[in-house]
Amino acid sequence: MAQMMRPAKQRSGLLATDGKPHPLPDALLAVTVLLGLVSLITAAFPGLHLLTVCTGIVGVVAGGYGQFISVTTRERFGLVLGLGASAIGLFLGLAHSDLTSGFVGG
Repeated sequence: MAQMMRPAKQRSGLLATDGKPHPLPDALLAVTVLLGLVSLITAAFPGLHLLTVCTGIVGVVAGGYGQFISVTTRERFGLVLGLGASAIGLFLGLAHSDLTSGFVGG
């Protein structure tokens, strides 16, 4: 029973599979998923195209940076989901109207 003599691994978090905390990638993951959801939900309403496009752009940028600095596969998986949702919301928002129409009286 050698496994009984080994010390148990200390779990540092749900998304850190290497046993170390990753606060910045985890925060970027949460922001990207949240913005992706907001972008997808508001894409259903053509009057909210400006909010859809803005949350989509910020979600894509945050997710891209999160992919750049992510360490674990779980972080990357969540970031890809958030990036996809943000990009689809962005494209649907741009299909309703362009980005400048909310600012330039259109």
